[in-house]
Amino acid sequence: MFGFGKKKTDATTMLENGTWRCGICEAEHGWPFDLACGAPDVWPHEKVHEQNSALRWDGDFLSEDFCVLDGQHFMVRTVLMIPVIGLKDQFGFGCWSSLSRANFEKYIDGFDSGQYADLGPWDGWLMNRFKYFQDEPDPIAVDVQPKLGRLRPELSPMDDAHPLAVAQRDGISPEQMLEIFAHYGHAPETKAN
Repeated sequence: MFGFGKKKTDATTMLENGTWRCGICEAEHGWPFDLACGAPDVWPHEKVHEQNSALRWDGDFLSEDFCVLDGQHFMVRTVLMIPVIGLKDQFGFGCWSSLSRANFEKYIDGFDSGQYADLGPWDGWLMNRFKYFQDEPDPIAVDVQPKLGRLRPELSPMDDAHPLAVAQRDGISPEQMLEIFAHYGHAPETKAN
């Protein structure tokens, strides 16, 4: 399943051993390299993060960890982990999930200490469209698993047959990983012949 004993592909070698210059942003990237969304897709304002300590429960609020819309919709920064076949490290998609107000309050209560009285999982909706795995515009129902020690909660799709759940369970190839980077504008620079 993980390609042990098989010849490594060029994509595996590139990700595992090297760095690459991005063809779009021209930055140097190396493995592991995660992608992150600065705000939920539904955030209607400029993506300017306030301090977590300034959290407002009414109106709109966005920090690096919490989001409140209209004082009624509550979201937290999370990560969706996907194994890459043949590589030790996983790929992380930093994204946002909705939570009920009660679970949002539980998360806030344990955020500074990294200790939670209720370790879930909590129900939520993936609030960023992961275009490589998701054709439909509707959010995906997810389990939100709080993590001890101030780590971001991890997501897993509730529908085991969804392409994102399959990728999480079975892993993706290094070639697919490079396609995802390309889709989001972080592919290796192509050499002109």
